[in-house]
Amino acid sequence: MRIAVAGGTGLVGRHVVRELATAGHEPVVLSRSRGVDLVTGSGLDAALAGADAVVDVSNVTTVGAKKSVSFFGSAGRNLLDAGARAGVRHHVALSIVGVDRVGLGYYRGKLRQEELLAAGPTPWTVLRATQFHEFVGQTVDQVPGPLAVVPRTRTRPIAAREVARHLVELVVAPPRGRAPELAGPREEQLVDLARDLLRARGSRRLLVPLTLPGAAGRAMRGDGLLPLESGPRGDQTFDAWLAENVVRGA
Repeated sequence: MRIAVAGGTGLVGRHVVRELATAGHEPVVLSRSRGVDLVTGSGLDAALAGADAVVDVSNVTTVGAKKSVSFFGSAGRNLLDAGARAGVRHHVALSIVGVDRVGLGYYRGKLRQEELLAAGPTPWTVLRATQFHEFVGQTVDQVPGPLAVVPRTRTRPIAAREVARHLVELVVAPPRGRAPELAGPREEQLVDLARDLLRARGSRRLLVPLTLPGAAGRAMRGDGLLPLESGPRGDQTFDAWLAENVVRGA
């Protein structure tokens, strides 16, 4: 199958492209570096020519609702419209467990993406997954300096590689709408994971747990980001991922 990967140069996208190629499919990377702009739609028609399916793992770096909704709204519409013109038969998008229960600005954009897909002309599948193991480092590194401020959050992290593998399994299967939620092997506290990461790096930064106010903070400290239904679970724990991926002093 010829399968287009929106965001194919990103964290999950690189794994999706690799998994598709290993399985004998033809991945087509949709990214600005390949001449495709999801927000404007430039280059999409040519890139999607002959595509059987789309996997959308595109992303935008923001915590604000306005920028998130604008990006996922524009990119989602453009992908769906170009896919319909190209005759794409299956559109798979990656979303987030708890996206409809935790009122973060970024999540509003992901909800808009899901809404567009559900209302669009192409048979679709949405996979909601928990935070990646890699998310811990992104949180710690978000603000440089001697302090590492980390929100108190319950999470069930999963390796991005395992998420990619599951997306590939879904895209070659029949469309199923909302797929069962994907989560990591065990529940963790984000603060504990950040502490383990800093220790593995040999970092002297001081970890400062942050209790976020309001409904979003309560949801994050509660079960807002945890799967509430049965579904597939990843195998690699955060400890195992640390040992494999983090180099002391990095």
